[in-house]
Amino acid sequence: MQVKQDNDISQQLAEAVKAAVQKRTPLTIAGSGSKRFYTGKPEGEPFDVTAHRGIVSYEPTELVVTARAGTPLAEVETALAEKGQMLGFEPPYFGATATLGGTIACGFSGPRRPYAGSARDFVLGTKIINGKGEILKFGGEVMKNVAGYDVSRLMVGAFGTFGVLLEVSLKILPKPAKELTLSFEMPADKAIATMNAWAGQPLPLSAACHLDNTLYIRLSGTEPGVRAASTKLGGAVVENGDGFWRELREHELGYFQDPVPLWRLSVPPATPPINLPGKWIIDWGGAQRWLKSDAPANTIHQHAENVGGYANLFRHEQMNDTTSNRVSAVLATLHQNLKRAFDPDGIINPILTA
Repeated sequence: MQVKQDNDISQQLAEAVKAAVQKRTPLTIAGSGSKRFYTGKPEGEPFDVTAHRGIVSYEPTELVVTARAGTPLAEVETALAEKGQMLGFEPPYFGATATLGGTIACGFSGPRRPYAGSARDFVLGTKIINGKGEILKFGGEVMKNVAGYDVSRLMVGAFGTFGVLLEVSLKILPKPAKELTLSFEMPADKAIATMNAWAGQPLPLSAACHLDNTLYIRLSGTEPGVRAASTKLGGAVVENGDGFWRELREHELGYFQDPVPLWRLSVPPATPPINLPGKWIIDWGGAQRWLKSDAPANTIHQHAENVGGYANLFRHEQMNDTTSNRVSAVLATLHQNLKRAFDPDGIINPILTA
């Protein structure tokens, strides 16, 4: 179905970017602010894009939705749910007013990510304003349009540094007929081995994490398929399974509430427990590790790199570039070259590419 485009202010936003370029005024893209804890304190003039909102088109039979960047994520997911569909990467909100643009710009994915795909995997096309004030469109609304240099997916996780997102086209998925969460009491090392073993079997897994000496597994699919897998695996049924995964996704579990720095480690999923002090949650079947720790940043980075992964400081009052991320010289050069190509004057979100 096509949706009337009442809130298209693309041209106004493009003219504002052109004016900022002429005045050499840095701009910080502003949506709902739900993820400001991660992107850091704004350095440029706020550039509010929340008025550019609305679902542009939605074709349930084609499993594609296109919406403007300022559209509340809840609005998109509500429209999909009415047709029995969903965003397959299960994005976290981190705030009730989260927008689609902020979600894609940050590239965050939820518990379903290892089994359905990441945010980047679902992006088919984007429309942006580059650092010259030009409106550019990449990709399309079908998979066959995604060929050659896939610039659309380059926007996922770029934090708006390459341009102002205007529209995003996403592949969507049918909601499963049945979901069931099971729990198993076991230590971390056994849980990691179990999650990886089950991932290699024909099971309808859609989430797997380990917390407080307990392995949690979510099964999603047809009722007969989920029932058969549950019988095979055993375990205890978690009554409010939906609530558990939502609280994990939104960082509402008690684990996340204390002021200790929260680190996110991305590592090979079969990596044994990492010898770092602190409290852990092992998510994504072992590939994502949450760590609450006061250990020195260099120590955490080094341990992650030693096992073939990387670490970043996800949430803490004292976040800064020296503690949060560490990238190789080659990757840093690539980032800088891309930034210059899209935004030669460094006008858009300059703090995130310092």
